[in-house]
Amino acid sequence: MEIRNLLKGKTVVVTGGSRGIGRSIVLTMARQGANVTFFYRNNEAAREDTLEASSCLSGIVNAKKIDIREAEACESAVDQIAEDAGNIDILINSAGITRDNILGLMTNGELNDVLATNVIGVFNVLRPVIPYMVRQKKGRIINISSVAAEKGGRGQTNYAASKGAINALTKALAVELAPKNILVNCVAPGMIETDMTESIKQQAGDMVRSRILLGRFGQPEDVAKAVLFFASSLSDYVTGQVLHVDGGFKMN
Repeated sequence: MEIRNLLKGKTVVVTGGSRGIGRSIVLTMARQGANVTFFYRNNEAAREDTLEASSCLSGIVNAKKIDIREAEACESAVDQIAEDAGNIDILINSAGITRDNILGLMTNGELNDVLATNVIGVFNVLRPVIPYMVRQKKGRIINISSVAAEKGGRGQTNYAASKGAINALTKALAVELAPKNILVNCVAPGMIETDMTESIKQQAGDMVRSRILLGRFGQPEDVAKAVLFFASSLSDYVTGQVLHVDGGFKMN
């Protein structure tokens, strides 16, 4: 039996919401009655596709073209959302990129782009959102990390470091915000079928699949369901946790 309207009337912000895992999160939140604003960087076709897919859902979905590497743009967007809605109940930091290369050949751009988006970008959105949650004395923050934070792979030192930072940030921020009744948790996906993992699937899909206990790649919806748990009243007594949604990846 499907549970409905877990987030009815909630105001939700999702970064990186036009594609892949972020898109599935946006649609899942809206399906549960939330009013969602997602940030996207530049893919207008993906933006339109997500908005169209959300049109038949119970929640309202809007999009803002925001580069989360720009602190002032994030602050302005958050303030506008809060002014329009009256509050911000849930923030989901889903935006992320990869620029894989072995460390000895990694360029400054490959390093800086990943850290600027995956780490600094999260801070840029968190800082303007938190004061609104503090004032209302409640809120949910869900960060999207990766199995790479703990199970490193070749050519991913920059990405693994960025996601390790998100795990650490989640735990530290949970301590900081618990007295304000703001819960902070993290979902760490494994190999999920998205544009980001398509090249891995084509080049080494069988090998990777052999290391997943459940024997298959995950779907974006698998991650979105875990995010829904943290966003809803189902997790009222949970904070500071990193939940791996990876089918048992690299355990065997």
